[in-house]
Formats: sequence, structure tokens, C-alpha cells
Amino acid sequence: MPIDSAPIRVLTVDDHGLLRKGIAALVNAEPDMELIAEASTGMEAMKEFQKHRPDVTLMDLQMPDMGGIEAIIAIRSEFPNARIIVLTTYSGDAQILRALKAGARAYLLKGQVSRELLETIRTVHAGHKRIPPEVAAKIAEHSGEEDLTSREIDVLRLIATGNSNKEIASQLCIAEETVKSHVTNILTKLAASDRTHAVTTALKRGIIQL
Repeated sequence: MPIDSAPIRVLTVDDHGLLRKGIAALVNAEPDMELIAEASTGMEAMKEFQKHRPDVTLMDLQMPDMGGIEAIIAIRSEFPNARIIVLTTYSGDAQILRALKAGARAYLLKGQVSRELLETIRTVHAGHKRIPPEVAAKIAEHSGEEDLTSREIDVLRLIATGNSNKEIASQLCIAEETVKSHVTNILTKLAASDRTHAVTTALKRGIIQL
């Protein structure tokens, strides 16, 4: 790193203290970057970002009070040039696409931290995006498939919590025949053999969360 170059200032957001500690050790060992702040929730992430204006933010997805995707949207609504890397255990294609659509510049799985994190921070700081091959393969696996509509996702969430068609119809204020139609579409789009298969597929891909 040239003597007159400022280090890359990093904010890490994760509700697991041990992971934050490990990331801090990795980042602070590099001469061209420093960890300037930590947060354990999405709300804390917003406050720390506003306070420190980091060059790069590492963002978990599943956290108390506000999830990572919501935090990305909130931060980027105020700071459109925020450079955010998602760092998560979730590899579902729907979750990945949701994060990228929200404005994440990179998507890393936590198992890739030791070999991918530092280079990803440098790449994103330089203004580029970075999607590791394993993550790109998840996206490609379902490319060209028809997405579920928002209503179909609503129905699927209610199926996942054990509701019958009649109960779903009542909760969504729609006809039971309409629910049956939605279920048929869901099974077709997810290539699922039954309702349980549809739910497990949707959970794996990150289409719904419980």
C-alpha cells in the first residue's frame, strides 16, 4: 500500500460476536484496511453507518429487529453509494437475488471468509462487484424459471405454518378456489410433488423464511 493511501475503512454487521471477532482479526492484520465499527443488528448497522461512513460494510442477513436486506435498503436510501458485501450462511438463489437487487455489491458465504473476504473487500472498494463461482452457480441453477407472485408467496408462507386451503382463504380474504389455483401454480413453478415439498424447496432457495 502506498504511504499516502488511506486504509479501507470497514464496518462489520453480524449478531454473532465470535464471527465479528474473527473478521476483526482478519481485517486488522492487513496494512491496507482497518475495522472501524461493529454492529449486531440491522438498526445498529444504520446508526454505525451514519456515524462512521465506512468505505465497505459487511452485512449479515438474519439478525434481530431488522434483517440485512432491509438494512441494505435503508442505508442505500440515505447513502446511494454505500458499498455493501453480504456475508451469510444462506445460499438460496432467491435470497441472493433479493440482496443484489437491494444493492449489495458482493455476496459471500461465511464458509468462504478465509479465502475470499479480503480480496472481496478490495474489489468492492475499487468500485466493482464480486460474485464467487459457488454463488453464481446457485443463481444460474434457476435462471429462466418463472418467479412466484407476491400472492403465491403469501399462500406459501401460510402453507408452511400449517394452514389448510380454507384457513388460507379466510386469512387472505379470497375464495378457496382461488387458493387452490395458487397452490397449483406454486407446485408447478417449484417443480414440487406436494405442499410439503414446495415448502422445503422454498425454504432452501430463500423464497420464504420461517
